[in-house]
Amino acid sequence: MSDQFTPDEQHVSAPLRLFNSLTRTVDPFAPIDPNHTRVYSCGPTVYNYAHLGNLRAYVFTDTLRRTLLWKGMDVTHIINITDVGHLTSDADAGDDKMEAAARAQAKSIWDIAAHYTQAFKQNIADLNILPPSEWTVATDYVPQMIEFAKKIAPDHCYELDSGLYFDSSTVPDYGALAGGRDDAAHARIDPVAGKRNPSDFAIWRKSPPGEQRQMEWDSPWGKGAPGWHLECSVMSQARLGHPFDIHTGGIDHREIHHPNEIAQNQAYCGCTDAQPGFTGARWWMHNNFLVDRQGKMSKSKGGFTTLFSLIDAGVHPLAYRLLCLGAHYRSELEFSAESVGAALTRLKRLIMAVEGLKSRAEGVTWQSPRLDYLRANLHPKLAPLLEQFDAAISDDLMTPRALPLLEEAIALKKVPVDEKLCLIAAFDQALGLNLLTISRADLRLTPKDAQMTPEAVEAELDRRQAARADRNFALSDEIRDALVERGVDVMDGDPLRWEWRPNLG
Repeated sequence: MSDQFTPDEQHVSAPLRLFNSLTRTVDPFAPIDPNHTRVYSCGPTVYNYAHLGNLRAYVFTDTLRRTLLWKGMDVTHIINITDVGHLTSDADAGDDKMEAAARAQAKSIWDIAAHYTQAFKQNIADLNILPPSEWTVATDYVPQMIEFAKKIAPDHCYELDSGLYFDSSTVPDYGALAGGRDDAAHARIDPVAGKRNPSDFAIWRKSPPGEQRQMEWDSPWGKGAPGWHLECSVMSQARLGHPFDIHTGGIDHREIHHPNEIAQNQAYCGCTDAQPGFTGARWWMHNNFLVDRQGKMSKSKGGFTTLFSLIDAGVHPLAYRLLCLGAHYRSELEFSAESVGAALTRLKRLIMAVEGLKSRAEGVTWQSPRLDYLRANLHPKLAPLLEQFDAAISDDLMTPRALPLLEEAIALKKVPVDEKLCLIAAFDQALGLNLLTISRADLRLTPKDAQMTPEAVEAELDRRQAARADRNFALSDEIRDALVERGVDVMDGDPLRWEWRPNLG
């Protein structure tokens, strides 16, 4: 199942240009099949909750997908779930992350996978990320992985006691995606006895003698499990074919995981001579790291920040989405209490402004019309903003340039309110902030450690209002100060009356 706008909803004027990690250049993008784009995104390894750095990758991919839709293209988007094969190191040493999590929590690996898969899908929904056209689960594709490995093994692989390994010297330009392999990259690959080259990687990992894993399958190389890199080559080919249009992932995948995928794809199609430039996908796109003041976020460090913990602190998840949109996806983004607090304030201002416009447009239909109609009928003050917005997101998803145009459109005076709301709705198709459907009250999330219930807050505010009516201002101030001490901001003269102060620590 793929996404598409209605057939008469054609793209606007600016040509779409995207950065390709293969060429390190921003180039005009056109899909292999006209008006239909096939996208594969590396999904989570479901052994723990996704941290905010992980989730930045999916905000980026969702922005890409929404931009493709904005440009009038049909999109088929696949995200995989890795429930086997990903080791605790970046390459071929250590334990399987899923097996390790199952032992640590004394649960079955299947229960671990089900729990964290559902948690990840909840994160996706909370961030208003469009669900993929299809989720692919690694363990559903093990037979296809074995067949893939059997085809490439004679010319590209060799067997060791620990498994079947891919000889990276058998394909041209190995590591070109990473810009060449240096000592730092090799340092991330743990040594395995018998490997021919430091960059060789596991296609199939044998179960150690005398050990039975929870997830293992019979294969020509013995009982074991597929390598992590093999999984994405097989699932992308099965659901999208090779070549497809765009492969996305975090920038950490650019150094090892994605070069290994490319090598497998070249070996499988026999393209090393016939099509030396074949990589499986025509575009490889990577978002940069989310960093805190201690460095990039990583689950392996422990104590990472999840979207659930942000919500527990009283921060609406769309504030994190807005924070991500405020930086270009290829730039590092610093996460801090101050930055996410500022994003929440910015989101509140946007929602308040849109609510004000909606109140003035009561009874008027303002949902976004077709973009070609919008371009032809917008007020002269608004029309240039549509073109500038289109140019911004068409320039390698330049959302930091697009967001101020949204705010400028909201602030414009002497413009028909229905046209303004139509333009905002159109912008939000690309931004995904739900500006026209959520309310300011929806942003008032109760922190997990709140010392009062919302009902108790309302009761205290009623008592304060009565004190003010009796001109008992000392009691009124006392009630207000007590509420502030318990994490409640009192807002006199505001219809919302109060909101929680996020506990960002």
